[in-house]
Amino acid sequence: MTDYEDITYEVDGPAAVVTINRPARYNAFRGKTVEELIKAFRSAWADDTVQAIILTGAGEKAFCTGGDVKQRAETGDYGPTESGMFEIGNLHKLIRDVPKPVIAAVNGIAVGGGHVLHVLCDLTIASETAKFGQAGPRVGSFDAGFGSAFLARVVGEKRAREIWYLCRQYDAVTAERWGLVNWVVPADRLLDEAKAVAAEIAEKSPTTLRFLKQSFNADTDHQAGLSNLAMSALDLFTHSPEGLEGATAFAEKRKPEFNKYVNA
Repeated sequence: MTDYEDITYEVDGPAAVVTINRPARYNAFRGKTVEELIKAFRSAWADDTVQAIILTGAGEKAFCTGGDVKQRAETGDYGPTESGMFEIGNLHKLIRDVPKPVIAAVNGIAVGGGHVLHVLCDLTIASETAKFGQAGPRVGSFDAGFGSAFLARVVGEKRAREIWYLCRQYDAVTAERWGLVNWVVPADRLLDEAKAVAAEIAEKSPTTLRFLKQSFNADTDHQAGLSNLAMSALDLFTHSPEGLEGATAFAEKRKPEFNKYVNA
């Protein structure tokens, strides 16, 4: 059994429950977190008893708030990993490629890269306390791959641009109305609801579900190329003065001074 530091992993009946376990950082992920998530999803893929995967966050405040900006401000990156790489792009592809439905159980704030994770899941169940939105342009980051292009497929171009350009937060009711989540439940019922859905999925033919997921994905698989391009661009941008300003301002709890980069 793999020992995890940043996540927890358990199999409960037909469901593998993967929990981002960094509540002190609002379940923001660092490089190690992403690496552990990849290991957990691969374990669920290989386990023949698992027929659905539930992704959630520890505690009541946050599902996931994306990349750990404090870590980036402190060290200039997302911390050390076994591979020496920050593999968030590979995690995105794995959520899509794993031949089992992935259910996001959003228990609180899902913003930034955390918002991207839930969007990539096959289904999203939201707690009544959940909040959704993007933060990248506010902290000097972006996802020009699945996080924007696929989001537009989910909610439409106008809504997707609003989410990214304005960096507002939206409640669960609004998210459901937009088609960003499948349905909303009381907070104390969230995980039970996700497990009930996993049990319902387990009654279906796993082979047909695998083919269906691959069929749905086929229409947007070209966005993987955009994701690769976006990750390369983001790696360069986060080390630029403008990208560093966003992370530094976040860590110092002040407004970033982006106006000096308008014509840079």
